[in-house]
Amino acid sequence: METKDGFIIRPIKETDNAQMARLIRCVIDEFGVSRTGTVYDDPVTDCISQSVENVNAECWVIDYGGEIQGGCGFYPTKGLPGKCAEIVKYYLSPAVRGKGLGGMILDLIVRRAKGAGYTSLYIETFPSFGKAIDMYKERGFQLLDGQLGDSGHTATSIFMLKVLTD
Repeated sequence: METKDGFIIRPIKETDNAQMARLIRCVIDEFGVSRTGTVYDDPVTDCISQSVENVNAECWVIDYGGEIQGGCGFYPTKGLPGKCAEIVKYYLSPAVRGKGLGGMILDLIVRRAKGAGYTSLYIETFPSFGKAIDMYKERGFQLLDGQLGDSGHTATSIFMLKVLTD
């Protein structure tokens, strides 16, 4: 668990699922990206905590007084190369953007994924999320020519990979 300015970064619980799903869908709408072929219509979005149980995966949330303000996780998406996980459910409410919490939770997830034995991390996103893409690049994510794995998110158009080094 990590804290900053009253915000707590902690593992997701089942009782967080509805708030996290609502946050994800609000951010998708805010940025005007597709509702179909994305996390928006992915049934896993409504049961994130259960999706990371019994697999080598985790999801963490940013909690402020019981309200979920963001989240991020890693998951061994089907079809990815061995020892590669996907960064999943990485969304932030406007209330936490610009406070350094997005970087904190992403850095935590990178450390946790590496500790779980992954040697690379993959992420899919949209050009609309330009500030996030800049942050990924600053943290060593490289642009790819195409999609890896089978996330089921056919509308995404930016694909990136980070090799985890010692």
